This record gives sequence, C-alpha cells and structure tokens, in this order.
Amino acid sequence: MIVNLRDLGGYEVDGGKCVKTCLLIRSAHLADASDADIAYLESLPVTMVVDFRTEVDLKGKANKDVPGAKYVNLPIDASGNAAANATEEEMKKVTGRKKFEVKKVIMFAAFNEKAKAIAKGMYPTLLFDPDCQLQFARFLRLVVDTENGAILYHCTQGKDRTGIASALLLAALGASRETIVSDFEATNKAYEKDVRKYSRLVRFWGGKEEEVAVVKAFLGANTENFVKALDTVDQQYGSIEAYLKGPMGLTDDDIRILRKRYLSPANNYQTYT
Repeated sequence: MIVNLRDLGGYEVDGGKCVKTCLLIRSAHLADASDADIAYLESLPVTMVVDFRTEVDLKGKANKDVPGAKYVNLPIDASGNAAANATEEEMKKVTGRKKFEVKKVIMFAAFNEKAKAIAKGMYPTLLFDPDCQLQFARFLRLVVDTENGAILYHCTQGKDRTGIASALLLAALGASRETIVSDFEATNKAYEKDVRKYSRLVRFWGGKEEEVAVVKAFLGANTENFVKALDTVDQQYGSIEAYLKGPMGLTDDDIRILRKRYLSPANNYQTYT
C-alpha cells in the first residue's frame, strides 16, 4: 500500500476557483504499492512520477513501475544525513541487522547532535540551500512542461521534500497561506501512530523533549518549523510569489499556464482533460 497518498485537488484558491482533482498527486514511495494502487494510478493516468529520494533513500526501496509513466529522479538531501551517515556498526546496534531500517535508525539519530541540528534546520535547508532550490525549480519546470495526464511526486515518506513541493505548487496556483499550511499538516494524520510509538521508545531510552523532537521531525511533519520557514521566505524575498519568480525561476506566463491547466471554477469540479 502507498502511504500518505493524497490529491491536491479540491483546495480552493483565490478568484473563486479550486484545484482540479486527479492531476497533482503526492505520496510516499511506491515500493510497497499494491496491484490495486498501481492500477488506480495507471487509470488516471499518471504520466510522470517524480522521485525526490537520494541513493541512500532508494536502498532496498525501488519504486514499482506505473505503466505509461515516465520516471524522473530529482534527489534532494536535506534531513537524513545523520541517520544515513551512521556506520554499519552503529546501525546494527539499533536494528540488530545490517539492513538499513529508517525508523529504527531515526531512533539512534535522536541522540545524535548532528541529527538534532538537521531536524531544527530541515525546512530552511530545503527552501534556501542552492542545491535543494535547483531541484525544486527543476520539478516546477517539469510540471509546467507536462501538458497531459497526472503527475505523482514523492520522497520516502511523502512529508518534507514532498511537502515543500506541494507548498510551492499550491502557492503558484494562488492558494492562501492557511491552505498551504493545512495541506502540510495533513501528513501528521498518516504518521500519528509511528510518532507516538517511537517517541515512547526514545523516552524509554532516556530521551528528553529535545530527542523526541528529532523523532517528530523525521517521522512526522513539524508544522511549527514549516511556518517559521515560510515566514523567513517572506522576510528574505518579500513574499512566496517573489520566491517562485526568483530561485524557482517561474515567469508570469508559467504561472498563467499552471492556473489554466490545474484550476477550475469551484462550483464546476473538473478532472484532467
């Protein structure tokens, strides 16, 4: 089953319009997709799958193919460095085996100072690091240039890198800050049980709130930090619209194309054409 699979369709934006359904789809990885999941994506049809995962993320978790869809890898590395750079011996202490198991390694990372710093700076890194900006700009260009079918984009859990990508798309489509934050926060419903479980384990091992915060950041979506990062965008660029036209490279024509393709009157729901 694909975790955290959601459609941006249905969100209302300025001007009495809403995002069309079944065109912009966000999710976690597709490695565990069921046959029914793949059949559904093929039926839309999904014509492009954009994967933000790095080589470490991909280890043992290759996507299942969606027939008819082009696969594009735009690796973005912003949050998993501390866990990913753990030695094999360190990982074995946590997992009891050599296989990389991200949730258990995150528990190890909760007590790592580097991981704590990454957790606090995750969203500013995604929004302001030049390499991250370049990949998100490439993603938005792909969306502008893809005229037909649906686009599915994802990372490992479909929350941070995918959450930023969704925020940028919604901003380009004219969504309010409230809508953008609401979509970001919705991820926490998908991972609520994991966050509770591993937070309890970290506390059992002696972790305090600082350590639990790492678990919450890496297994859930830290909405408070996300809002602060958006505020920093406003401070540095003047607005998220200026950010889109700055490091994201969108033009007024690009934004018009996106809104024409992906928006419909709120009282006249439409899917892809």
